[in-house]
Amino acid sequence: MKKPFMAAVALTLLASAAFAERYVVITHTQGTDPFWPVVEKGARDAGTAVGATIEYNFDVSGDMAAMAKLIEAAAATQPDGIVVSLPDAAALGPAIKAAADSGIPVITMNSGLESSKEVGALMHVGQPEYDAGLAAGQRAKTEGVTKGLCLNQEAFNTALVDRCTGYFDGMGQELNMIDVSNDVSQIETRTAAALQADPSIDGVLAVGPHVCDAANKAIQDVGADLHLACFDLSPAVMDMIEAGEAAFTIDQQQRLQGYIPIIVLHLYNTNAGMLPGANIPSGPGFVDKSNSASVKAQAGVNR
Repeated sequence: MKKPFMAAVALTLLASAAFAERYVVITHTQGTDPFWPVVEKGARDAGTAVGATIEYNFDVSGDMAAMAKLIEAAAATQPDGIVVSLPDAAALGPAIKAAADSGIPVITMNSGLESSKEVGALMHVGQPEYDAGLAAGQRAKTEGVTKGLCLNQEAFNTALVDRCTGYFDGMGQELNMIDVSNDVSQIETRTAAALQADPSIDGVLAVGPHVCDAANKAIQDVGADLHLACFDLSPAVMDMIEAGEAAFTIDQQQRLQGYIPIIVLHLYNTNAGMLPGANIPSGPGFVDKSNSASVKAQAGVNR
């Protein structure tokens, strides 16, 4: 009886493995931003929690057409769900809509809140980017900024434009945004040039952690004395806050952006379409000197 029993157990395990859930996560990145490894960690941790296989993909070029092809390729494999960031709805929307129309459940995350439903996604997980920028601008104004500059490393990314727009609306100023690219040396060069061209600028918003680090170096290089604010956490950003070189950063808790969509897709697939009743905001929240000590060890790991 022992051999038949063991054979039955083995067949059961093989069957379970054959029907394990598989989710594909696709994000926009050039591999230079410390933000995204935390998102990936969140997705993989969630996969472990529910026993699902996670495939994480991005195109190193950061090109939207290349990202759309990744979405199409993922959909062709018929995964149990796709999680995708949506920085450019015009470029990515058709591929996402086609995946959703084919019966694959899709959740957008990080960017693209406003376009999520129209491209066929079930829901969105991320922070309202304009509101986050607005809060940053209102705080910058109360902290003395009279003329701002916003550094955008991804000119195509509507979420980053929303951050910059909100920042200036919060201060009651006209948008003053420049494209600094994702290359650290270019960020430093372009930031320094902008500050030298207009010495009246007394506030800078960097909408990515590596951008904030590079901008801080540029500020020091030109000898400017101004208010620097950031988006997202990294060890370098936390060091700047503790040193008084940055006033604050906006934390959108990106691990949640990787983790929650996988959990939601698992529940959706195993509980007859179970879904939260609304999109899930992962932020924003302020991190400054008053609370930096409590989150510093998490920067670049879970936040």
